[in-house]
Amino acid sequence: MNEIKVTSADEFDIRDWLRTDLMPHFMCPGCGHGIALRALLWACHELGIGKDRLAVVSGIGCSGRTGAYIDANTFHTTHGRPLAFATGLKLARPDLTVIVISGDGDSLAIGGNHLIHACRRNLDMTLVLLNNEVYGMTGGQVSPTTSAERFTTTTPAGNMEPVFDACKLAEGAGASFVGREATLQTPALKDLFKAAIAHKGFSLTEVISDCTEIFGRKNALGSSPEMVLKQKKVMIPAHTDNRVPEPFKPHPFETGVFVRQERPEYGEVYEALRARVREKGK
Repeated sequence: MNEIKVTSADEFDIRDWLRTDLMPHFMCPGCGHGIALRALLWACHELGIGKDRLAVVSGIGCSGRTGAYIDANTFHTTHGRPLAFATGLKLARPDLTVIVISGDGDSLAIGGNHLIHACRRNLDMTLVLLNNEVYGMTGGQVSPTTSAERFTTTTPAGNMEPVFDACKLAEGAGASFVGREATLQTPALKDLFKAAIAHKGFSLTEVISDCTEIFGRKNALGSSPEMVLKQKKVMIPAHTDNRVPEPFKPHPFETGVFVRQERPEYGEVYEALRARVREKGK
């Protein structure tokens, strides 16, 4: 793997970042995860991150498999545990840019506890949370972000549970950068990724992605273009006043940056502690 040298004349070509020998990819036609992957690699290109300095950790599910196509240092880990693996990696190799790609089930269900503590610690890495409202690859089961009344294989009469707001959870747990964007807004999504990766501390970027085959068809939401246009109708800018969400019904979602603050980064605090212990032991 070679360093990517970015100049003003360089144009982004996603093929420079992909393991083309693994093509064709496994994603369904119209899946939003491919758009998110493009935006992420576009952001890495514009930030001038060399491929040998980029480490991508992913879990289980459609989201987890996207990392396999990136021509960099990639790790496919166990269900719900990519943040735990990434924590060890970043502490061992703080020189690497560590990005975790995970899904709504992977991050908020089985991996929910790891997410909370990753936010609390504020280690310098970025979580790309691809939210398609369903367990797409493993059977179409309900997930923590499935909208109310939606049909899945495990909610044949419609989902009766409230939606889990990943961004509010991350903010409450202490993440120092939190944002959300939809795949429809690809340049804005790329810019959100750039800001998150450049931020010193733990960043969560939630991506509203569409699952046309498993979720869309079961709920008669139409084709991928129809699904993203329906998302557009309920998107509102971040920090909109006087909006009270209704947790038991599908409701408008905000996009943009919600949290951006400076606070001690876990790796630096850990190294300072080690230095004090070593000095005391002399």
